[in-house]
This record gives sequence, structure tokens and C-alpha cells, in this order.
Amino acid sequence: MNQVHGDGVFEITSIIDEPTSDALITTVPGIALAVLVADCIPLLLTSQTVVGAVHVGRRGLVNSIALKTIEAMKKLGAGQIHAQLGPSICRGCYEVGGDLADEIHQTHPAATAITTSGSPSLDLPQALIADLVSVGITYEASGICTVENEQYFSYRRDIITGRTAGVVWL
Repeated sequence: MNQVHGDGVFEITSIIDEPTSDALITTVPGIALAVLVADCIPLLLTSQTVVGAVHVGRRGLVNSIALKTIEAMKKLGAGQIHAQLGPSICRGCYEVGGDLADEIHQTHPAATAITTSGSPSLDLPQALIADLVSVGITYEASGICTVENEQYFSYRRDIITGRTAGVVWL
């Protein structure tokens, strides 16, 4: 998908070129959905009848992209949904300005964090987990930091655009 840090959820019913969206869902067995990330969270959602791939960064968290995707999956008949959070930047590495940290804290208090050097940061995985738990979604989270682990791409670490993919299918 052509990811734009928005809140669009796109249903895939056949193989197509890259839709502009930050979340893909499908009910079609055999179609693989992919999300590409460098420090954002690759979120894979699974149920018995619907799957989703979601790009969750700071803006996506604020735009509730994960919750909108879960809602769209339920409208397509998804019952119990399980989430897998892939590697992403950790709270110790995601330094932000104090004003931005305060702004995110207003809607996502679980994102409040401090870097390893003591400056304001965001804990996107914890904030996303809080959102998921609030709507009854079970989850697994990798705990790997893309900045600290050089096996993963990190724009913040390398200032180049490489990507890691999360892929899901029925």
C-alpha cells in the first residue's frame, strides 16, 4: 500500500496495484496483505474470516487507524480478532519534543515515556496495546526495537529509507 500516515482502511477483493491507505483488510483466502515499516509498528490482525495489515505510527495512533481497521473487520464478519505487533522503535529511543509528548498524552496516556537519556519520548507499542485491550483484542508484541537492533531498518538510526515487511493472509 501507499502509506500516508492517515486513517484510511482499504478492503482488498482482488490483486491490485498499491492503494493509498494505511490499512488493508481482506476476506479472500490466498491474498497476502503487506505493511512496510522502518520504525513504525507493523500491526497484523487475524480472525478466522478476515485479516488486516496496518501501518501504525504516531499519526496513525492519534487517527485511531488500528481501531478503525478492527471496526471494518467486524463489519465484514470477523469474530474474535488477534493482533501481532512487529518490531518498532521503543520508548527509550523515540525522543520527541515536550509539546508533542504532552499532546499525545492527552489522547493516549499509555504513550507517555522518557528516553534512556531522560528526555520526553513516546511508547507507541504500549499506547497501541492499550487501544487494543480497550476493545477486547488479544495480542502478541515482539519487543524488538528497530533502532537498537541492526537486523531491522530504522530511519531514525540510519536516515535512509529501508523497510521491513509484515505479511498476513487467510
